[in-house]
Amino acid sequence: METKTVHLAVYDTFADWETGHATAWLARTGFTVRTAGTAADRPVSSIGGLRVLPDVALEDLRPKDSALLVLPGADLWDAGDELAPFARKAREFLEAGVPVAAICGATAGLAREGLLDGRDHTSAVSFYLAATGYEGGGRYVEADAVTDRDLITAGPTEPVAFAREILGRLGAFDATKLDAWFRLFHDSDPAAFAELNA
Repeated sequence: METKTVHLAVYDTFADWETGHATAWLARTGFTVRTAGTAADRPVSSIGGLRVLPDVALEDLRPKDSALLVLPGADLWDAGDELAPFARKAREFLEAGVPVAAICGATAGLAREGLLDGRDHTSAVSFYLAATGYEGGGRYVEADAVTDRDLITAGPTEPVAFAREILGRLGAFDATKLDAWFRLFHDSDPAAFAELNA
């Protein structure tokens, strides 16, 4: 049976605004969202000061128990190797055929892990990822969000486009409703509200 559980990685300084649309609408469409942190008994604090106690420790998280791993940006992605285990977990998910979605600084973590070298991707700007020394610069796409096979990437200013790709990849909405959802939350199109709720 296919799991309807999505895992949101949480760590100190995670950018709480980057994944809110995705997690809220996944929950509203029947998915269970669980948090994964370095340790299940150690709270973390977001950039906005929200304290979160992870549901599961990263070492106990198995791809077969998840429909998706979501990696938000965080100051710590560019401050050393503390978050490298999350990039390694992303590799484990991708190798198991389970999707991974990374936004903002998490894309740099995946670049350092070599996960963007053979996939189309995006981020904040191309030179941000180039500074990681990765070999995937030729696959960089100037777009709000990019999906290549099981990997979704987006820059920090595109949480709605990031959510659109996630919702589409997991089939939370059909194509018509997904288009209406995006027009409502990205373009503030009032006509899209009725279409989404039809």
